[in-house]
Amino acid sequence: FINCDVGAGVGGWGFGGWGFGGCGFGGWEFGGWGFGDNGFGNHLVRIVDEIEVGSLLERLGSFAHLPHGFVECSLQFTLEARGHLLELGVRLAELADGVGQFFRAEHDEGNQQQKDDFAAAEIEHRPGVYELDPRSEPHRAIIQLMQQRLPSLLEDPIAFGHRGARAHAQENTLAGFELALKLGATGLESDVWITADGVPVLDHDGVVKRPLGRTRAIGEINRASLPGHIPSLAELIARCGTDYELSLDLKDAASGQVVIDVATECAPEMVERLWLCGSQWQGLLPLRGQGAKLVESTRLTHMKEGPERRAATLREQGIDAVNMHHTDWNGGMVALFHRFDRVAFGWDMQEPHVMQAAFRMGLDGVYSDWVDRMIEVYKAEIGQPPSIR
Repeated sequence: FINCDVGAGVGGWGFGGWGFGGCGFGGWEFGGWGFGDNGFGNHLVRIVDEIEVGSLLERLGSFAHLPHGFVECSLQFTLEARGHLLELGVRLAELADGVGQFFRAEHDEGNQQQKDDFAAAEIEHRPGVYELDPRSEPHRAIIQLMQQRLPSLLEDPIAFGHRGARAHAQENTLAGFELALKLGATGLESDVWITADGVPVLDHDGVVKRPLGRTRAIGEINRASLPGHIPSLAELIARCGTDYELSLDLKDAASGQVVIDVATECAPEMVERLWLCGSQWQGLLPLRGQGAKLVESTRLTHMKEGPERRAATLREQGIDAVNMHHTDWNGGMVALFHRFDRVAFGWDMQEPHVMQAAFRMGLDGVYSDWVDRMIEVYKAEIGQPPSIR
């Protein structure tokens, strides 16, 4: 290198510091170790391969006022630097190509070994769960195997038909409840209201629409005056039996005790299959110790003290389960409530991918309008539901 300072240089290009700085000759730049501002790491060599010695001499020769020796020295240095940099660039390219071939060979060998391993492996699974398509790529099989289902607290997660089979039949009707069970639902869900004469009936809105848009609350009407499609709890048990779980949202403050009393009278074995849901866990406390399971239906944002403190409180107070919208759940949240031995339910699951995620994260029960979809996902992720074993 030439260690010299030659002022502003010639024509604005300049030769300063160590080697050549700035623009170099005629816009060609030698960036890298010792010359230029760009550094070797940013631009290895930016040289026009078609540089001819003659054209370079012609350019340099035009600066007749420069000492001939200095120009010759500069030219020699330029050409030597060009040669060294080009040689270095070729060597680095050869090195990169060699490294690429090495990793490609490793990758190909690993893929072949992976295919052999999957071909030889015997994967234990329940029917329909994680079946490997022989036409699928190995990485798809890996994804399937990695997505194993987290354990549920219940031996058999519950597939609740929301308001019967709402996507297939009129909601909250005996025909709809029957259809849900025929489609394979292992549980039924509805809302319970108490009529003016004390009869628990199943309806969502709790009002009866009259002509001209007038409505009356169910609590103001006797059972005999209600429309015929609204069933009572006793009629549901009489028509559908007791071989299913029954989740009921308690809409009246006194409805919980009435439900337990009617179930005990109609079919005592049904009491232990009741899941009585309330929006405030404190309102469920009078129902403890009678056989029915108690569920707080809430949202994660309503747990101001945090989900862990809430889970501990529910255990301390004897509330068996928590029911939240499916968007509030993930695998960690399910595991948290399971750590306190609280059952975890998720509602409003209508699409197969949402149901699949729910079962895989270990939820103990899901609610859906689409019973057929729910059961198909159930079979694929868990196996045959108890209702059709």
